[in-house]
Amino acid sequence: MTTPPETLRETLEEAFWERHANPWSVGTRFVLLPALMTAIYRRDARLLAATLLFVVLNPVLFPPPKRTDSYLSRIVLAEREWLAAGNGTMGPSYPNVLNLLNAPTTLYAVVSAVRRDRRGTVLGTAAAMGLKLWWVDAVVRRTGVTGERSTAEATRD
Repeated sequence: MTTPPETLRETLEEAFWERHANPWSVGTRFVLLPALMTAIYRRDARLLAATLLFVVLNPVLFPPPKRTDSYLSRIVLAEREWLAAGNGTMGPSYPNVLNLLNAPTTLYAVVSAVRRDRRGTVLGTAAAMGLKLWWVDAVVRRTGVTGERSTAEATRD
């Protein structure tokens, strides 16, 4: 078990991860890429602004969950553990190669949306989301995070 946060930065990071472990925070993030692609495709500035605002606010919008044993909470706890271990998010080794492949896939979706290519936008968005979900699932499996503890205990380890 680590010591309690001492600096303002550590306190803010702790609050960020605790709140982001709320299943609503994770679940609602799944609509962000389709919303972003829709905003670009439709040239909808309001939807784009709302989506970007939600991207920023989402990790702190929801309260810390009472339990962290849901799969969506485990995703966040596993990601935190993965990053704390120095594994990063992109690279040539599995599972980080999935995020590496995700970059050109997402770029393809964005370019398709700009060109108003409906098929390319949908396929690129679906592929990008699939790669991201594959990466988070691999991280959950590799870290073995179970999320059976309270949020405060789980985020401090």
